[in-house]
Amino acid sequence: MTTPTRTTFAEGAAAGSLRRTATSHLGLCVPDVAAAAEFYGRILGLRPHGELPDGGARLGWGSGHHVLDLRPGEPAVDYIAFEVRDEGGLDALEKRLREAGAAVRPLDGDLLDEAEPGTAGFATTDPDGLTAHFHGPVRRAGEHGADTGRRPVKYQHVTLATGDVARKVAFYTDVCGFRISDQLADGRFAWLRSDRDHHTLAVVASPSDTGLDHYSYDLAEWEDFKTWCDRLTEEGVDVTWGPGRHGPGNNLFVFFDDPAGHHIELSAEMEKFHDDRVTYGAPRRWEPVPASVNLWGGQLAKWRKTSEGN
Repeated sequence: MTTPTRTTFAEGAAAGSLRRTATSHLGLCVPDVAAAAEFYGRILGLRPHGELPDGGARLGWGSGHHVLDLRPGEPAVDYIAFEVRDEGGLDALEKRLREAGAAVRPLDGDLLDEAEPGTAGFATTDPDGLTAHFHGPVRRAGEHGADTGRRPVKYQHVTLATGDVARKVAFYTDVCGFRISDQLADGRFAWLRSDRDHHTLAVVASPSDTGLDHYSYDLAEWEDFKTWCDRLTEEGVDVTWGPGRHGPGNNLFVFFDDPAGHHIELSAEMEKFHDDRVTYGAPRRWEPVPASVNLWGGQLAKWRKTSEGN
């Protein structure tokens, strides 16, 4: 009988340097920008914030920083972005990236809207060649006062597919400063945090793809899920996974796809980590079986694979 592979990711000295850093915005490539923009407006309440020079569209929730850039092209992730509110965090992060030999370049001014005075930012490239933006504080007035039955509270996390989970995790922890909250015991999935939320970034193994696995919006509470599932049905949008509850993060979830096939998660009640009050040992390791990523019976989405049990 084959002995199951077991891997424990180690964290370097810089892990945990980011403690007040949240997801900011996301860039996606879609074949039909107009159709995607209509979908995001109708389903998630995102409004036009402006046109992009290449025929793309910028979307957000009214006032405040934008949430989504849609650019013409085959379905793919264009870039991911994080808002760094840690004191001195942006300068320290840039220094770590340069010391690690990562290319760093200033963000174009049009990538920041509704920024706090003096906000700056930069872009870098992760081990898979994906562009990651990091910038200082921006205003988020558009996220406040949401009708939670009609639009999410905020953009909450992004999950990336990779052929080398260990290398990807090492970059975002040991260089960028995230911490590992949980992992699958075989090392094929890891959940990383950069603020109190259980994860703002996750990394999952994929033998054939490097890019976006899915991204997630936060709902206010459990009661919203029925409303959202009914709304998706009324709008002709199929629920592709859930409702369920993840083991890592303990959050409720439901999934559906945008017109380009990007997987979108709605999530609520995510576990919180209070790193300023406790000391953690090694990241928790979950068994790599369907019941770990879906506690309610172990059902999996058609694109989700674990190493054991399916």
